[in-house]
Amino acid sequence: MIWEQGAIDVIPPKANRNLPAEFDAEVYRERNKIERFFGRLKASFRRIATRYEKTSRNFLSMIKLASIRLWIEFYESAA
Repeated sequence: MIWEQGAIDVIPPKANRNLPAEFDAEVYRERNKIERFFGRLKASFRRIATRYEKTSRNFLSMIKLASIRLWIEFYESAA
């Protein structure tokens, strides 16, 4: 089972739950950043979302290039 492999709850429980499960808010914030990043990748770069690349090496290369481009856009807008 996944819990036996050391997995932890990251998503907060519903507000109306009788016995709310504990979760780590800091881990949840970091997870949210990663999910938003991948959402931005998929929205901005169609070839990543539809997996045009045939080999995993080329696919990873496209992810790296797109990530660099997004980082540059963020960095330039912050400066």
